Amino acid sequence: GRIEFWQMDIADIKVSPGDLVVSAHACGVLTDLVIEKATRKKARLAVLPCCHNAGLSNMAGLDAWMDKPLAIDAVRALKLQAAGYKIITAKIPDTITPKNRLLMGEVV
Repeated sequence: GRIEFWQMDIADIKVSPGDLVVSAHACGVLTDLVIEKATRKKARLAVLPCCHNAGLSNMAGLDAWMDKPLAIDAVRALKLQAAGYKIITAKIPDTITPKNRLLMGEVV
């Protein structure tokens, strides 16, 4: 009863402060929507971003220094910190997926 799998529109998902919100390969700005849902309720989260969309995502000008997907994920990490989250960044092996940046956070 501690783990549930739901398939529905993200707008219909209810998040509580004690939840752990997990997103694996949420394409493009869907990762940002997941982060927004979690941070509104100060829930813990773990996201594995995928299919970055440079045309829709915030890069905060960092794309002149680093590739666009990394700039997008760096901005996501900094936004979490600004929202009071302790962030943890990690990478999973390339042999599992080339989209391997893992961003986790919890409110401290």
